[in-house]
Parts: sequence; C-alpha cells; structure tokens
Amino acid sequence: MNRRGTRTPGRDRRARALAPRPGLERIVGDRPSVAVAGGGIAGLAAATVLAERGVRVVLHEREPVLGGRVSGWPVTLPDGSSATMSRGFHAFFRQYYNLRGLLRRADPALSMLTGLPDYPLVHADGLRDGFRRVPRTPPWNALGFVALSPSFGPRDLAALRPAAALPLLDIRTADVHRRWDRVSAQDFLDDLRFPAAARHLAFEVFSRSFFADPRELSAAEMALMFHIYFLGSSEGLLFDVPREPFPQALWDPLAARLTALGAELRTSAPVETVRPLAGGGHEVTDASGTRRHDAVVLALDTGGLQTVVGRSPELGDAGWRERVARLRNAPPFLVSRLWLDRPVAAGRPGFLGTSGYGTLDNVSVLCAWEGEAARWAARTGGSVVELHAYALPERAVRDVEEKRLLAQLHQVYPETREARVVAARHEWRADCPLFPVGGYADRPAVRTADPSLVLAGDLVRTGLPVALMERAATSGFLAANALLERWGVRGETVWTVPEGGRSALLRALARGAAAAGRRGGR
Repeated sequence: MNRRGTRTPGRDRRARALAPRPGLERIVGDRPSVAVAGGGIAGLAAATVLAERGVRVVLHEREPVLGGRVSGWPVTLPDGSSATMSRGFHAFFRQYYNLRGLLRRADPALSMLTGLPDYPLVHADGLRDGFRRVPRTPPWNALGFVALSPSFGPRDLAALRPAAALPLLDIRTADVHRRWDRVSAQDFLDDLRFPAAARHLAFEVFSRSFFADPRELSAAEMALMFHIYFLGSSEGLLFDVPREPFPQALWDPLAARLTALGAELRTSAPVETVRPLAGGGHEVTDASGTRRHDAVVLALDTGGLQTVVGRSPELGDAGWRERVARLRNAPPFLVSRLWLDRPVAAGRPGFLGTSGYGTLDNVSVLCAWEGEAARWAARTGGSVVELHAYALPERAVRDVEEKRLLAQLHQVYPETREARVVAARHEWRADCPLFPVGGYADRPAVRTADPSLVLAGDLVRTGLPVALMERAATSGFLAANALLERWGVRGETVWTVPEGGRSALLRALARGAAAAGRRGGR
C-alpha cells in the first residue's frame, strides 16, 4: 500500500498512481469503432483497454505475428527441430508497472516470468560489477553501488563534481528535457567527471540499451534513465525474463483474451492510409479495402508512422507532419542466436552485460532460463546462446559483424572456441527510435490536434518517468484513455516510479546544486 492506501503494483510504496477521469465502466449504447495500427506492446495495450470497455477494436499489424520489437516467429533448425527466433533479449524490470499490468490480463500471477539472480557486467580488462548485493532503495542503492563496485576508487570519488551530480537526486520529467536535452550523454558523463572504468562498465551499457552511441543520445534520456532504474525507484535493477519464447509466454495468451473480448486481429495487414472525414472519424485503408472508424490509434514505429503520415496528406497540420518527418531511427543493431553442440561452462549467468569486447554488448545463455532452449540443450547436449551488438556503425557490413560477434563470444566464454555452431540465426535491424541531442521538441505526444487521432509507442512523449517497453505500454494506456474520455468512459489507472527525489534533504541538495549551476552559467 502507498500513503494513500492504494495497493501498489510492486514493492515501492512511493509508486505513483495517475487515476483516469471518472466515467462509466463500459460503453453504453452504440459502440464506437477504433482502428489500432500496430500490434506491438503499445498497440496491444491500447487495444486491450478499449476492448475491455466495450469498444469495437480492429487491430492491424504489418507482420504475421504480434509483439512488435518483442515478437517471435517459428524457424526450422538443420536437424529438423522447430525453434522460435526473435529480435533478441528483453529485460522485464520490476519498474515496468503498466507492461506488467497488461500481461496480467492473460496471466494474473505473471507465472510466465522468472527472475534472474543478478545483472552482471564485465569489462575486457577484468573488472566485474553486478547489482545482486546492491540495496534497492535510494539513496542506499547509489551508496552501495559505489562501495561495492571495483570501478570506484578514492581518487575517482574525489574527482566527481557534486554540482553536476546532485541534480540527479531530484529528477522532474517536466524539467529534465529543458535542462539536458541539448547535451549528449557522453558530455553529461564528462561533466560529472565520472570514472572511466565505471562509465564503461555500467553507464555506457545502459545508454546503449537505447540502441544509441552515448555521443548521439540526449543526456535528458540518460538522466531520466538514472531516475527510473536507480535513483528514483526502490524496485532495484534486477529483472525478470519470460520462461518460454515471447509468442507462447506473452502474446498468444493476450491475443486470445482480445479475441474473447470481440477484437478483430488482422496480422499481415498494415494500415496504408488514414483519411479524416468531415463529419468525424476516419477512413482507414489496408490491402483488403477501406473501413470507417470513429477513432484511430497509430501505434507504429518511426518508419511506419512516417509512411502512414506521408501517404495520408490530410492527416494533421503542417507543423505536426514536419515534426514526424524529422524523427530518426537509431543505428543498426545485430542479434545472433547460436545453437552450439556443447554446453557453456557451468555457472555462466543467464545474461551478461559486456564492455570493451569490440561491438559485443551482451551475451545471453538462453538455455539457462527459456524452456524451449533448455529442452533443445537437454536433448542434444548442447547450448543456446544469443549475442547483441547495439549501435553499429552505419557502414558496418553484416556478415563481417556476425563473424566478429562470434569471435568476441570466444573471448568472453573461451570454452565456446571448441564448440561447433549447429545452427545460427541473425537479425539485422535499424528500426528503434533515436532520442538524439536536441530532438525532444520533435517527438509527438499521445494527443494530437484531432481528438479522434492518438499516438502510442516508445517514440511518443508521455511527460512521465517511463522508458523503453514501459513507455510503449504506458503510451498505449494513455492513448486508450484519451479516446475513452470522449465517450464518458473511465480509462486505465497508470502507474509510474515516483516523480522527483525520495527525501527532502536530497531534494534540497539537488535544488541548491541546480541553482549554483544556473548562477555559474550566467
């Protein structure tokens, strides 16, 4: 329970609930129709809330499977066995209150998730870090990390600039982009005088989870990330993973619930155009034809949104369309999944963040926690590992990078040098949103000038302390709520980590440092 007596969705009693406007529990009378373009987390979140309130929902997804960037699809291995390939590992942090709320629709106990015991990090020079022994509640987590981390020495602590670091103790989402959006994450860490070892071992690993080079990433996103995952939340930095591949564990059960609610799920059916009608509503066209809907949710990735807006000249005003056109994708990334003919060494963690090994950013031993991979490993005596390379250079050559990742795996886990690759699948993508320096003003919000057109996705501004998969789920709930308000129906309660610092003393220190910084900048 939090201070208001509301049951919180995690262990943090200071988690914040944003209640929707009061209204009816469900649609009364004629049921409005909503087209949801995009079957990723954001689209599924919006579609679920709308369908639960009695709205007639038609969900369009370009791919043959649901889940967006967390989707999976069947593949056949050379030995004839079937497996599931995906776009790579995703960590389900305990701060992901709204994503977890969405998944609970199909699995109230979240039994499809299992926790990994640590979030270990290793640098090529031998430094290792982790979060299992770090306290979860601020400020003890920050103090514990510094005390336990081998990357902090007395000289490093003495070199830190308190005036630059203290504002992180009281992050406000309404202010963070105004202060730091025009600074890169790399310059931000330079200004802190953060020790190089700790930067490489921890914070570059985090920044690259945005699929961006720290030189390209807005420092505001970095600061917000510190708040969400570390300085503002007592949920900790440990996370859960699905027990089975994404479709079986997450999206197939949720699709069954949507279907039971009367939603129409149209896969392999991307929205081509959206045309606003003079009398209200929109015409939505896909390959099968055109249908009228009372409202539309565009829950698309950057490229998909730009394509639909570009083909729909009557959608939005000129300024909004120009801002959408300026959105950028992050650099390409590579996921390599390898089925090996022998196990990795005993005790290898299920997930390992890496730094200093060239392009390799992490290694997952899938057979340590995913049922499908574990069954294959038990049957064959082998193992299943997955390698990630984020933010590759634009001129990178795919087959060269695939070979490099394998060589880097051999450095991290030397026993794999003797292993034969029985099967390999590689995913090369460049469709994650980039949050560049100075780019916040161009990012669209959930609501548009047309009250019957809303946006959702991890590229969308929410004004809340959320990121990555949680931003997608949160924006989907907010998009549904915006439409339900029009029909007098109560929407979904949205949860976030606390807004701002967790103690009056730390908030005062942060305000003092910020004021000193402003005076020094005059």
